[in-house]
Formats: sequence, C-alpha cells, structure tokens
Amino acid sequence: MTPEAIEGFEDIGFGGGQRAIFASFPTRSRGRVVDEPASRTRTDFQRDRDRIVHSTAFRRLKHKTQVFFSHEGDHYRTRLTHTIEVAQIARALARAFRLDEDLAEAVALVHDFGHTPFGHTGEDVLDACMAEHGGFDHNAQALRVVTQLERRYADFDGLNLTWETLEGLVKHNGPPAEPVPDTVLRYCEVQDLEIACRAGLEAQLAAISDDIAYNTHDIDDGLRAGLLSFEMLRDVRLTRDILDEVDGRYPELDDARRGHETTRRLMTRMVEDVIRQTQKNIDRVRPESVIDIYAAGETLGSFSPDMAALERELKAFMFANMYRHPSVMRLRADAEQVVRDLFQVFRADPKRMGGVWSEELRRHRVESIERHVADYLAGMTDTFALSEHRRLFDRTPELR
Repeated sequence: MTPEAIEGFEDIGFGGGQRAIFASFPTRSRGRVVDEPASRTRTDFQRDRDRIVHSTAFRRLKHKTQVFFSHEGDHYRTRLTHTIEVAQIARALARAFRLDEDLAEAVALVHDFGHTPFGHTGEDVLDACMAEHGGFDHNAQALRVVTQLERRYADFDGLNLTWETLEGLVKHNGPPAEPVPDTVLRYCEVQDLEIACRAGLEAQLAAISDDIAYNTHDIDDGLRAGLLSFEMLRDVRLTRDILDEVDGRYPELDDARRGHETTRRLMTRMVEDVIRQTQKNIDRVRPESVIDIYAAGETLGSFSPDMAALERELKAFMFANMYRHPSVMRLRADAEQVVRDLFQVFRADPKRMGGVWSEELRRHRVESIERHVADYLAGMTDTFALSEHRRLFDRTPELR
C-alpha cells in the first residue's frame, strides 16, 4: 500500500485518485498477449478504452439495430447510442464503489461488438446457419473481433487488450454457459481467462448497466414508436408506481416530457437499488482484493431481490408488447431472409465477398469457409447487409 493510501483504498496513479482495495488496478494488470511499452500518460485500461473507441467495429455500431432498424427514424436507439448509454451508467456505478472507471467503461463499450446486423434476429439466423460448424454467439464473436478481426496495428492482429478487459468481455454476464464456444476455449489456450470464475466488479457492473439501459430506453423508444402507451405501462408494477409519482407532481405534463420523466426516474431507481444491494453484498463477502471478487462464487453487482422480481416482470411485459409486437415480428421475418440468403450465397461462392475477405481465402488464412462467412456477415451493418442483398438478389425486403 502506498504512503498516500487510507484504509480500504489505494492510489491508482496517473491522477486517478484512490481506489477500493477490491478494484482492478491497471498497475497490476495480467498484461497483454503481445508485450508493449507502458504509456507515459495513460493507464493500461485507459489505452484499452481508447483502442475500442477508435476501432472499426465501434463505428459500425452506428448502423446496427437495437430494436428498431436504423432507417426507421433518427431518434431511435442504435447499437452505438445504446452502448454509449451503457458506458455512462457503468462509469457512474464504478465511481460509486471507487473502482476503475476506465475498465468499467471499456467493457461497456466493447460488449456489443459481436452483434450481427438486425439485432438478435441476425444472431439467431447465423447461429442456425452455423449449427454444424460451432454455432454463433455474440459474446464469443466480440472476442474474435478484438483478438483477431480488427487489423489496424503493425505488431499484432486485434486490439491487444489487457487480460482484465478481455475477461470482462467474456464473463461480464457470469461464466460462459455450456457448451463454451470454441472461440473462447481456443483463446484460453493462449491466455487463460479463467472462465470458471466471475469477472471483476467493474465488468459485473457494466453488465447490469446494460440491463438498466435497455429496460429504460426501450420504453422510451416504444412510446415514441407508438407500440407502447402510458396506460399499458400501468400494467407493470414498477412503471405504474413511477407514473403515479410523475402524474402526481406534474398533472398537466405533455407526453414527451411525461415519457422522459418516467424513464429517467426508472433509471435512477434501478441504479440506486444496484448501489444499495451491491454494497450489502460487499459488506457480506468482505473482499480484500479483486481475487476475492473472482472467487466469490456469486455475482456481487446485482439488483436487490425485490427489484430483480420487478425487473423480470418488466422484461416479460416488454417481450410480449414490444419485442414480439406484430410489426416488429414482420420485419424480423424479412431480416431473417436477408441474413440466411447472404450466408447461403457466400458459402456457395466465397469469392463473391470480394476484397480482403476473398484474398484471405486464397491465402488459406481462415478456420473454415463457414466461419469466415459468419465473420463477414456479423461485421455488416444493417445498411450494408441490405445493400449486399440488393447486389446479389433480384428482390430484397424493404424492412419497413
């Protein structure tokens, strides 16, 4: 412990202030697969975050679906705006516990890198297409992106992120479910991510920030799209209580402000609940280092039991009334066709991918044709997938 440290906290350096003893410390990072000289101005976790933000995969999130396809309106969330919102919440939660905010932000910013075009629809189709070739999982695909598919640096493929950022990416929702994707298992032969253990608390809080962000902001988008109404939200205990609070204080509020007041209060209520419950968990487990967080055998960054029940009810409501709304399902069927058609045509004739993707096949630098095609498709934006389909087929769904 440094001379400046106080009980329970330790200085992180680079002007970062003091951190909780159970935080992840960049000065104690388990390092990168390819050694690099330390930066004189940034911690290792700051460098990870910056590399993620400057990556091609990050920019592509701008035109990838969250719920509504990107052409349906400028005000709906995309994967990019959702990711930025998750990062804001993750950073706030990390600050509340004196954790490494840069690491929490890095995990939040990278967590959706593996998503296909057209949201979970594209992932489901690609997983079905890859059923006999190792399947498709967006978390495993994100690992492929940051360790193999981003090719910007002279000394290595990928972004050469630290162990802590990679283990947070792979395990932010807990240890990977069986069967563990081959991508994760193969990477662990190079750098063991200890997938049987929990991730650090920064990653755990990034994961629950994802839940908070899409629960609140999907309501905002649903109201804007007309798929949800305030009366429908009164069928859910959590949003009914908040609407009563808003309407009691602002009885003449217009719908736009009424919706914003509802979602901002919902976010605040969830964030404050996570802070209270996570502190209770920490007080009970009493971790003395990040190693104790890994070995706790449970997720410490969590909702309270009461909030978890309310959140499950809200999710069930959203699935029934928004994510499975007939208009969304109709577009989902059209999006499935686009992804399935593209997979089949590129698998049958990989040269039609063109550019570097065809060149890598010629040089035999790929695991298999199917995985190569899946990498290509997963990296597409909604707009590029539709453009490629129009190039290759006589008829392309409008997705409107």
